[in-house]
Amino acid sequence: MNLLFIGDIVGSYGRAIVKQLLPEIKKTYAVDFTIANGENSAHGYSITEKIYLDLMDTGVDAITMGNHLWEKRDIIPKIALFENMARPANFPPGVPGKDHLIIEAAGVKIGIVNLLGRVFMQCMDCPFQAAEKLIPKIREQTKIIIVDFHAEATSEKCAMGYFLDGKVSAVIGTHTHVMTADERILANGCAYLSDCGMVGAQDSIIGMGKEQILKRFLTQMTEKFEPTDTGPGLFNAVLLKIDPASGKTLEIKRIIKVTDPLGMQQEEKK
Repeated sequence: MNLLFIGDIVGSYGRAIVKQLLPEIKKTYAVDFTIANGENSAHGYSITEKIYLDLMDTGVDAITMGNHLWEKRDIIPKIALFENMARPANFPPGVPGKDHLIIEAAGVKIGIVNLLGRVFMQCMDCPFQAAEKLIPKIREQTKIIIVDFHAEATSEKCAMGYFLDGKVSAVIGTHTHVMTADERILANGCAYLSDCGMVGAQDSIIGMGKEQILKRFLTQMTEKFEPTDTGPGLFNAVLLKIDPASGKTLEIKRIIKVTDPLGMQQEEKK
């Protein structure tokens, strides 16, 4: 099974890049299933019902979220309707939304788990304990399990990779919007990447306007960050080749594409 995991989609420009590139990428790599992190898809913060539906129409099969989930409060009463979206499983008990997904594709069930890190981030329940409780239940239905670990510290992400090696198919990091080059398959078949990067404006600082962020660094004064929607577009994703029988990942490949803002021509980099 070929599974595509797309990094954090930032704003309308990120969504436009996904819409432009995803059909051809799925065709080129014979993708069976696509997961995308959507926590920045609504102008950089959270998601809306319309954006969720648009991403589904674009060809995304499942969406994971992160620390900006509740910044669009309108989704709180509607989140139960987002059938193919997982929110972080280590929120406190009683929080609305699905703490995992099990979706069938190409005759195979795929489990999806979203977790939030705690190092340099908001106070949450322990992601390691949350995974330890949830993943055995999912393994009763499928051996293919993808974990989106939305976290800041690479050490915490790496620890999660080793903690879940042999229990899940892949641990893919999100949140920093900067793709790392440490992809590998661990000893017991778990694919690992510290961060999958983002989809958004390449000429930016993590998808946001450079001037605003530079001013904040220079002055330490509050600035409103706005996504950039001009210049070349950056598409970051990772392709996983998974053995359905064992749930182990056989291959992991980073995908980096840069689009021409006018002709939207693609250039793949290794």
